[in-house]
Amino acid sequence: MKKRTMILLTAVLLLMATALAGCGGNGKNGEQGGASPSAGASGAPEQGGSKKNVTLTYMASQGWIKDSEMELAKKFEEQTGIKIDFQIVPSDQYFNVLKTKLNAGEGPDIFGGQSGYSEITMNYNVEKNAVDLSDQEWVKREDPLSVEQLTANGKVYALTIWDTYSSFVIAYNKKLFNELNLEVPKTYEEFKNASLKIQEAGVTPIYQPIADGWHHVLWFAEPGPNYEELEPNLYEDLNQNKKKFVDSQAMLDSLTQLKEMYDLNFFGDNTLSDTGSDTVAKLGSGEFAMSLVAQSAALEIAEEYEEFEIEDFGFFPIPLTDNQIYYINPGGPSKFIYSGSKYIEEAKQYFNFLTQQENLQYMLDNDSTISNLNFPDLENKYTVEQQKMFDAYPKRGTDIQNYVNYVNPQWMDIGKDIVAMLSGVIQPIDVLKSIDQRRAEMAKVAQDPNWQ
Repeated sequence: MKKRTMILLTAVLLLMATALAGCGGNGKNGEQGGASPSAGASGAPEQGGSKKNVTLTYMASQGWIKDSEMELAKKFEEQTGIKIDFQIVPSDQYFNVLKTKLNAGEGPDIFGGQSGYSEITMNYNVEKNAVDLSDQEWVKREDPLSVEQLTANGKVYALTIWDTYSSFVIAYNKKLFNELNLEVPKTYEEFKNASLKIQEAGVTPIYQPIADGWHHVLWFAEPGPNYEELEPNLYEDLNQNKKKFVDSQAMLDSLTQLKEMYDLNFFGDNTLSDTGSDTVAKLGSGEFAMSLVAQSAALEIAEEYEEFEIEDFGFFPIPLTDNQIYYINPGGPSKFIYSGSKYIEEAKQYFNFLTQQENLQYMLDNDSTISNLNFPDLENKYTVEQQKMFDAYPKRGTDIQNYVNYVNPQWMDIGKDIVAMLSGVIQPIDVLKSIDQRRAEMAKVAQDPNWQ
C-alpha cells in the first residue's frame, strides 16, 4: 500500500493494519491429502505490517495451473492481502492471446510460458517483457537443468515448478506381457517383435492419439539423447548450424521406424482420430497393450478399473534407434513476471511463497498427476514400477526440444509433417528438411549469428 502524507489518513491506516495483523493467521490447517499450505518466511507480511490491497493477474494455458496452486493462492491472499486472479486460456488459443497482449504492452502481471532458450527469447522476448529473477533465493534451489532452460544471456527470467523427471514413457500391461512371455524390449527389433506377438493375440499393441496434434511428436523428439550418443556432439553442432537435421542418420532412422510401426498397424485403425483423453479407457479396457503416457496413467487406470492394481503397468523409454537412455525434459510450463507490471515486488513475493519447502510439498502431496517436483529434499511419490524404471535406466539425457534451438516452437508443425509422412504424402527425409527450413527462418528472425 502506498504511503500517504496526510497525518490523519496515516493514523487510520495504522489502525486498520493492526486489526488485519490480528486476524492474519486464521487460515484453516490440515487440508485433506497433505500438510496445509504455509505462507513461509517470505510469503507473510512482516509482524505489525499491513496487508496489501493488490490483485495480480496471472494468465496461463489450460492445464498449467493445478488445483493445489489455486489453493495455495487462497492462503497467500489470507496472509498478505494479495489476490491472484487466474485467467485460464484454452491451449490452442493461448499463445496468440499472450503475444497480442505483450505486443500491445498490456501483459498480465504474471504470465505462463514454456521454458527453453528459443521459446523464451523468440516467443516471449523475455529480455524486454519479463523481469530478471536471477537474484531470487529459490533460483539456488531449483534444479539447475530447469534454471538453464529459463536463462538468456546469463539472466534467469522465470520460475518452473513442475514434475520434470516423470517423462513420457511407454506404459505396458504387465499381465498381458506375462501371458505372452514377453520381455521389456531393449532394441527396436525386440519392440517390433513384441508388438507383432501382441497383434497375433488379438490385442492392438499401442494406443497412439494423433488427433491432438502434439503427442505423436514425442516418439521422434524424446530419444534425442540416444541420437547424441550415436552421433557425438550432434546437439551442439545443430545449435551452431554446423549440422542440419537432414545430416543425422539417427533421426532419419527414428522416423523410418515410426513409419514402419504405423504401416504395421501397431496403432490401430483409428489412430489419426484418437485423442489423449481416451488413453486411460483404452488401456484399462485391455483393448490396447501399451501407450506413450505420463507416468501418472497407471494410478488413474488402477483407480478406474478394479481388475488393475497400480503395479500392473510397467514402464520403459521409447526404444526407437535402440534407445536405452532415460530422456529428461527439464523444462515445462513456467511463470514469468511481466516487466510492465505495476506489482513486480508483489509478484516476486508470490513466487517466494510458492517455493517455500512446505508449499512445494503441499503441491506435490495434493496433485495426483505428479510424482515429484524439480526442487530438492521433497518426499516423492514414485511407485514401485517407476523406481524400477529409474534403476533400470541410470543413464540420463535432455530431449531434443529442450536443448536444440528452434525445435520446440515448431512442435505442432512437426506434428503435421509426421502425419503427412505416416499417410505417405511425404518421406521421412522430408520431415527433417521441413524442420531445417523452419529453424533457419526462426534463426533469421532471432538474428542468430550462427545462421548469418
